[in-house]
Amino acid sequence: MAYNVTTTIQEHYDLASPYYKDLWGPHLHHGYYETGTESKLEAAEQLIKLMVQRGNFSRGARILDVGCGIGGTSIWLTEHMECKVTGITISPVQVQMATEAARQLKQQPTFLLHDANDLNVEGEFDAIWAVEVISHLSNRAEFFKRASKLLVPGGIICEAAWLKDEDLDHEDEKKFIRPIEEGMLVDLPTLAEYGHHLNNNNLRLRHYEDISEKVAQTWDVCLEIAGKKATWQLAYKHGKEFVTFLKSFKAMKDGYKSGAFRYGLMISEKR
Repeated sequence: MAYNVTTTIQEHYDLASPYYKDLWGPHLHHGYYETGTESKLEAAEQLIKLMVQRGNFSRGARILDVGCGIGGTSIWLTEHMECKVTGITISPVQVQMATEAARQLKQQPTFLLHDANDLNVEGEFDAIWAVEVISHLSNRAEFFKRASKLLVPGGIICEAAWLKDEDLDHEDEKKFIRPIEEGMLVDLPTLAEYGHHLNNNNLRLRHYEDISEKVAQTWDVCLEIAGKKATWQLAYKHGKEFVTFLKSFKAMKDGYKSGAFRYGLMISEKR
């Protein structure tokens, strides 16, 4: 069964994004916990800094932020790296929130309502930034084909990817992976699938790093949030999918603990 249905994902983020901002802040992604004592915001920004470091792209780079959420990363890259950022999301609510959040900037990112399954953005880019978004896509082969065409020679895809382990048996996949896919509205690929897409599209994997141990603490923080009565009242008010989403917080933690679920940082370069 496919859980990463575009219309369902759009509806989820249209509904949930204002609440996510209140719960998590401007960055709707994992945090990188170097010491384990960081705040949510510090850890989230540490992940961005790590990706910038591993990507090694220059100040002022032209970046396409795929799945830009409510604009947190696009704004950070604009403020701290003077990058020229175009952010895309399938959620009209997120476009509105991101645009509003960037109003105070002298140089503002551009935020567009756009489906990455049908990537058709004008221009060329030094880097494509994709954090926790590719597993949401139902047509990854087409995404990588079009992404490669948007990159200049030597340009990179800077990606933080949700992955499932290569060698899972049916029982472990059912126990650890399916609850994540159902609750988070994703279809989890393996690293081998990514390799296939890269090889088919004039891309090479320049750097891969499994940072699961440094990001797994994110779900301790999320489970604290999910433990609040008000959070569940909100979920039941908005329907089954929101409840399933909250229940999948524990599935994420269990997935990391088992090793079935992995978090990979990848830098892929256009040849």
